[in-house]
Amino acid sequence: MRLIKQIALAIAMMAAGTTNVQAQNVKVPQAYMFGFVASFNDSTVYFTNIQKVDSVWVTKKKKMLAGRNNYSYQLREYFAQQRNLPNRTCVVIANTDRKKVEKKFVKMKNKYLVKSKKPYDVRNIADSDFKFTAVDMNND
Repeated sequence: MRLIKQIALAIAMMAAGTTNVQAQNVKVPQAYMFGFVASFNDSTVYFTNIQKVDSVWVTKKKKMLAGRNNYSYQLREYFAQQRNLPNRTCVVIANTDRKKVEKKFVKMKNKYLVKSKKPYDVRNIADSDFKFTAVDMNND
């Protein structure tokens, strides 16, 4: 009987501890990000320029962009609606430090321009065509 009480207590404590497992998000004044778009059906890849986005949410512990999927959906929707290119794989790279984002941008671009074994058609997306907008993470 005592073992059952201990197990029940342990389960109750675990349940209470898992209610707030999700990392807390904090709002930062700005972050820098760029987008990368590719498809498995062709060799054309797209890069946005590095953009400064105001009022961005990051995870409290690791300072990673919160809601990354929302930003990649913005890019995916742009390609589906404006360019009529659906089903693209969209990735957003972000950081609060511009130098770190620039380093990743150069590394990723070199991967497709210089170090690639097969030729890729690398295209840039102008800031006038696409701009990331901040996602409100208050409710999430």
